[in-house]
Amino acid sequence: MSVLSLENITLRYAASDNRTTPVLASINLKIARDEFVVVIGRSGSGKTSLLNLAAGFVAASSGQVCVDGRPVAGPGADRAVVFQDDALYPWLTALDNVAFPLHLRGIARPERLERARSLLNRVGLPDAADRHVWELSGGMRQRVGIARALASDPKFLLMDEPLGALDALTRSRMQGFLLDVWQKSGVGALLITHSIEEALLLATRIIVLAPNPGRIASEIATTFGRDLLAGAPLAEIRSSPAFRHLHDELTALIHAEDEGIAA
Repeated sequence: MSVLSLENITLRYAASDNRTTPVLASINLKIARDEFVVVIGRSGSGKTSLLNLAAGFVAASSGQVCVDGRPVAGPGADRAVVFQDDALYPWLTALDNVAFPLHLRGIARPERLERARSLLNRVGLPDAADRHVWELSGGMRQRVGIARALASDPKFLLMDEPLGALDALTRSRMQGFLLDVWQKSGVGALLITHSIEEALLLATRIIVLAPNPGRIASEIATTFGRDLLAGAPLAEIRSSPAFRHLHDELTALIHAEDEGIAA
């Protein structure tokens, strides 16, 4: 089984006075292909920087990122990224947006369009193929973005606040959609969020980052996402004592960091 690992990672950024500012310190994290790992923490704890390291967009100051034991030298088809901004090409149809990564790989047009249609079907948009981005709702655009990310047949799907710009009802529906995609595609998932409830509903494991510099403060295993996939009612999960207890625990962890800074 494939594993994405961040091994003793430290990340520093150059400051205006030519000094370096530590952003992340001593990060050790492994994500297996059957896991849905959610990273949460207050603003400034380095959540997006962690995802950028995993994606290969930035290089660690020390330590290394590996896929199956091989060091990552940059972005790769084995790690697909989905951002809060869907980053679709507005001059292309939904079908051509999904097919674009296959075009870059030199796959013939008939085959790439067939595969793109299959992916649109998988994300529940069989009738959106010929529509342009500006004709789609926010939730539909994110579905197209996820279909495009899956076009490269990645081992890992890395998502930075992909539902953050959606209204509450669409966001709730998309959470179930993400779980379904994760289960059916067989990818390992890493998701960044500010929402404690979203973390609890999606994750098999929650990583809590503490700030200054960003570091892992806690790891919490959860089963609520698998319960949803097994058919448990969402309202029942949200009202369960176990859910409320973990919600309170996560809230206390994050607020404890705020209080420590204020002191």
